Amino acid sequence: MQVHQVEFLISAVRPEQYPEADRPEIALAGRSNVGKSSFINTMVRRKNIARTSSKPGKTQQLNYYSVEDSLYFVDVPGYGYARVSKTEKKKWQEMLERYFRTRTNLVLALLLVDFRHAPSKEDIQMKEFFEAYEIPYFVIATKSDKVKRSQWNKHLAQIKETLDLVTEDQILPFSSKTAEAKDEAWEIIEDVIAGAYED
Repeated sequence: MQVHQVEFLISAVRPEQYPEADRPEIALAGRSNVGKSSFINTMVRRKNIARTSSKPGKTQQLNYYSVEDSLYFVDVPGYGYARVSKTEKKKWQEMLERYFRTRTNLVLALLLVDFRHAPSKEDIQMKEFFEAYEIPYFVIATKSDKVKRSQWNKHLAQIKETLDLVTEDQILPFSSKTAEAKDEAWEIIEDVIAGAYED
């Protein structure tokens, strides 16, 4: 997709704050500091449409972005950050569960994991959550530029095994720094949208 128009819409917490469900929606989930904002910026070819933060855990709401007036990207709060209180974590979990259970136009969830490391316990739980609620998902392995090409097969195998995936084809190594696999990521999104909206 050639992106010419992108707009930040709203930071939502409750369903009544969500934009109208009039187009396909892509949710981005992952640990704090895994690179969700950088992923969005790379995909839409903007430097600062999604704000990156040096303080993990800063995103505490569902941040909606309209792309080409044809789909939404939704940056969901990062998880796994130790300095957040238990009360705050519970609040986030309830918000995310409500969102994933009720958002009718959600066609795909992208689970972002750090390519350099094995997926975390929270990553596994999020993947299992998607499966339990029958939400189509794909794994984006961020920061691929920080892993030597000779080590890619090893890291892909580690992610596949840890997340108990059927095939490594469910994982896309991606780099926001070099835009590695940006086109492939768009192909995945467009294919899912095309299939999800067939009569």
